[in-house]
Amino acid sequence: MTPRLAHKASTGKPAAATSSLLRPLCLALLCAWATHASAQAPAPTAETAGVAALPAPRDEAWPGTIQLQVDSTEMGQRIQRVRQTLPVSKPGKLTLLYPRWLPGTHGPFNDIGGLTGLIIQAGSQRVAWVRDVTDPYAFHVEVPAGAKELTLQFEYLSPLGPDQGRVNMSRAILGVQWNQLLLYPAGHFASGIKVQARLKLPEGWQQASALRDAKGQVPQPGKDGWVDFAPVSLETLVDSPLFAGKHAKRIELDPPKTDKPVALNLLADEASQLEATPAQIEAHRALVLQSNKLFGARHWRHYDFLLSLSKDFGGIGLEHHESSENGVRPDYFKDWDKSVRARELLPHEYVHSWNGKFRRPQDLWTPQYNVPMRNSLLWVYEGMTQYWGHVLAARSGLTTPEQARDRLAHVAAYLNARVGRTWRNLQDTTNEGTMASRRDKAWRDWQRSGGDYYDEATLIWLDADTLIREKSGDTKSLDDFARAFFGIATTRHADGSIKPAAYTFDDVVRTLNEVQPHDWAKFLRERLDTNNPGAPLDGLARSGWKLGFADKESEFAKHADSSRGGRERAANYQHSWGLSVAADGKLEQVVWGSPAFAAKLAPGMVLVAVNMETYSAERLNAAITANKGGKAPLQLLLRQDERFRSVTLDYRNGLRYPVLERVDASKDRLSTIQAAR
Repeated sequence: MTPRLAHKASTGKPAAATSSLLRPLCLALLCAWATHASAQAPAPTAETAGVAALPAPRDEAWPGTIQLQVDSTEMGQRIQRVRQTLPVSKPGKLTLLYPRWLPGTHGPFNDIGGLTGLIIQAGSQRVAWVRDVTDPYAFHVEVPAGAKELTLQFEYLSPLGPDQGRVNMSRAILGVQWNQLLLYPAGHFASGIKVQARLKLPEGWQQASALRDAKGQVPQPGKDGWVDFAPVSLETLVDSPLFAGKHAKRIELDPPKTDKPVALNLLADEASQLEATPAQIEAHRALVLQSNKLFGARHWRHYDFLLSLSKDFGGIGLEHHESSENGVRPDYFKDWDKSVRARELLPHEYVHSWNGKFRRPQDLWTPQYNVPMRNSLLWVYEGMTQYWGHVLAARSGLTTPEQARDRLAHVAAYLNARVGRTWRNLQDTTNEGTMASRRDKAWRDWQRSGGDYYDEATLIWLDADTLIREKSGDTKSLDDFARAFFGIATTRHADGSIKPAAYTFDDVVRTLNEVQPHDWAKFLRERLDTNNPGAPLDGLARSGWKLGFADKESEFAKHADSSRGGRERAANYQHSWGLSVAADGKLEQVVWGSPAFAAKLAPGMVLVAVNMETYSAERLNAAITANKGGKAPLQLLLRQDERFRSVTLDYRNGLRYPVLERVDASKDRLSTIQAAR
């Protein structure tokens, strides 16, 4: 129970001790106060707010349409000014909510700290608000008698730098996430609240989003800079973010007059960064084509990729039903061969339109944005999406076969050494979002992280894919599951429907069995719930490949950190003596149980010198190679805070980097999986 706040007595004496002579005066004053209060909008107090539970959401429409007006022209100060008109039908208590739990983030990650200057009025009368004492995302007000609408005004202060959060306003690009820019009434499903939005942009800017105008067209600013959108449900609005910028280009990825078309919207710091070769654009068109062949149906009215190419605008990858927010470095097209990870981003977020948005785990569906989520099926929602994202990147030509194999080798190697699975199984990592856990952990291979249900589940779905192929004599595959599970077309969920169709663990198992009979429940639970050492690599072996190690990095690994914002990449020794070292010598990671760990090294230490010479990756590589015979142990000088220490490390296995190696005389199913259809 939440303890109630007690009122403090002014005298400390019991009420019975009050003089009888004062009672008539007290009564008169009380009556006068009550008369005055009845003429005013009674203000809730901190003592009364939060005592009662917040209204439970009901599948019941809110009367009227909320008018939302956002002025986003103050790009230098990064201030967005909001004016919101909320129709009301009766006086009394009303709770307004700021969205907290957001689809795609899997946790309570919408930061209310940016909302400032909140003023609520009923006509010319100011209406007091008080924040709930147990839920700071809830605001209690009393609607005055006779009021037909409330007007809300506030500012949303965007981060001025990455240390304050993701930068969503830069000199050239704006990102609008509507969940940051509104309050909505508690007690209703988001689907039952209608909102009409207007947005003012800087002069000469263009916008891109899944929202359309009243004629169903892509709206652009009028002469006054305002963009007007058609009324939509709050659910659709929050699921339809917006990118805008001074350098923008829209590329249709489907043939003309295609039903439910797909477009690539590019926004960049400089106009020259928008230029792409025909082959690069063709790879994005192939992504759409290959996805059609995989899923067999489109469950949207139109789909817009929002892709920023910027060093200032914050990177992002966030799925929505009819669009996705994607942020990469400005050299996405220019340094095409180096941006392998970036080229896997769009396929992943695109797959989410089928897996996560149209088909959604039952326990991840919530009626609005202040009801906690449950993430038990993220190994399907994110894990299978990760698998299909990698496969579609290869099938479309966004990555080469060699890059796709290098990527898989990297995933298999670091997960195979994930010692944390001996105490924490994969299923438990799906709780990371609701734990609001730190994204970057000091000992991530021991602590484990949310990223594990992405990549380890990728190995599980490769295992399932190859098992289906093997048991069916290569006549069936996980492609058949994708079409049956995500491409469904029923009376309620016809092709083009945007209503979510929920699924459960049993639904996944049932469809797998319809594709290929097997004890799929046991197959999945063994891989999710056990604490066996080593990653699930059976699928790799069944695909005709195995994990090996070489003394040189693959091309994928060399460019794996191309999104680091221009910083020189860290030297990777995680698969040799167990750490990674930044260019300045700082230890970014130390692998739990590795030779470096045994030598008492820890993340954050600085490697100052190797064999009495100033640290550089080249010198460290040479020293590691020189000690293969054990005749030249590494002499390391490290600094931690203000202290130095010398360490001797007799590591003899040389440089080791993961690669995939063909298994002789085996069937190469991996190449078949990754080949274009």
